Amino acid sequence: MSCLQSWPEPVARVQHLLDSGIQEIPERYVKKPSERPSFTEFATSDLNIPVIDLQDLFSDDESLRQTTTNLVASACREWGFFQVVNHGISHQLMAATQEVWREFFHLPLEEKQKYANSPITYEGYGSRLGAEKGVSLDWSDYFFPSLSSHFS
Repeated sequence: MSCLQSWPEPVARVQHLLDSGIQEIPERYVKKPSERPSFTEFATSDLNIPVIDLQDLFSDDESLRQTTTNLVASACREWGFFQVVNHGISHQLMAATQEVWREFFHLPLEEKQKYANSPITYEGYGSRLGAEKGVSLDWSDYFFPSLSSHFS
């Protein structure tokens, strides 16, 4: 995976920073108080993350499939995420997938860098979202697979 455009400033991988033995989180990873979630927002709200049953998505009944689709759309709009149940994916497959991710993140940095993302696609191995210079960064590394490679 090649970088189609370079980042506006150097990108340091979070895992590499941790492995280097740093004693303090670099300032660029510390969110301004105005960007942090407020505890009072959560303490006074009802946090019932949407749980969507996918069982009806495979039904012969179009109205049941449409209802499930509407629930997914609503959860995405209102929450940005949701939990699914009855998705049909075995626990063994989920465990094997988690193990593959663990193996990837335990590879040497040079090996992971072969899959580095770019500001244009964000697909691949990365430590930042957003190409704007000087923004606060999240304290995480990630790997976003290219969906187009899975469906072509």
